[in-house]
Amino acid sequence: MTAHKEMVHKSPLELFEEKKVVRICAPMVRYSKLPFRLLVRRYGCDLTYTPMIVSESFVQSSKARDVEFTTCNGDRPLVAQFAASNARDFADAALIIAPFVDAVDLNCGCPQRWAMADGYGAQLMSEPELVTDMVRQAKSRSGLPVSVKMRIHKNLKDTVEFVRRAEHAGAAWISVHGRTSKQRAEPANMDAIKLVKESVGVPVVANGDVKNEADIRRVHEHTGVNGVMSARGILDNPAMYGGYDHTPISCVQDWVEIALRTGMTFTLFHHHLIFMLDRVLTRPEQRVFNTLSSVPAVLDYLEEHYGVCLYPAI
Repeated sequence: MTAHKEMVHKSPLELFEEKKVVRICAPMVRYSKLPFRLLVRRYGCDLTYTPMIVSESFVQSSKARDVEFTTCNGDRPLVAQFAASNARDFADAALIIAPFVDAVDLNCGCPQRWAMADGYGAQLMSEPELVTDMVRQAKSRSGLPVSVKMRIHKNLKDTVEFVRRAEHAGAAWISVHGRTSKQRAEPANMDAIKLVKESVGVPVVANGDVKNEADIRRVHEHTGVNGVMSARGILDNPAMYGGYDHTPISCVQDWVEIALRTGMTFTLFHHHLIFMLDRVLTRPEQRVFNTLSSVPAVLDYLEEHYGVCLYPAI
């Protein structure tokens, strides 16, 4: 882990109090790491999450901590998301990371088979008593706000019961992906998210099918939520919260500067650009760009075709 100087910034709860809709970058395995978080903050993102971190390994291994979590000056407000299967690991992890973040989040929504088999993610949606204990212990021991990110149950009565118990345990806010753990491409269920919002008194964040400003307005008007969270939409367009319909070249330029300054691996550097340029490049151009295999090759391509370079003229 990398420490940084304390900066004055809004806490997540202050954001929920002050803003009509808090704009959030979702936790994304591999992708919502420090360089991408710094990028989206330049384009109107109010709050960011780390990728999901397995609490057990985070607690037990200093190497895992250094690999899984990096931050720096300016990377706030920040929520660390953990996958946990017991209250002790979650609370221990929250205590360790407390000096570096503004809140911790319990992942109750990951639908991947490995996660559910290990008792993580969406598996916790069937264990509300355990979740209650996890929220209480992490909040008590770390002193941090604790949020819960979940999907919806097939029976929405179970969802209402789940979120009410989480709120009673002390959850500071709840983020709801409007699909069940078995759904993938189906439209997010905004009626279910609205039901959650109407069932609790803490802030509620909507996740699913948020890709542009029109989506933000539609979701907020339909559900009354306090915030929106984007994953695939913000991967494709990191400037979406800045009001851009697709990734502007200025954002690509910013990404080149941030990624190379922070030492991002070539694979992730390239993958993010593939997402960003999906609507910019033609199919033949995509085939060429996707096969580039080094940082110099990517930089040459971006400079030749879009005037993007590592050291832009002042």
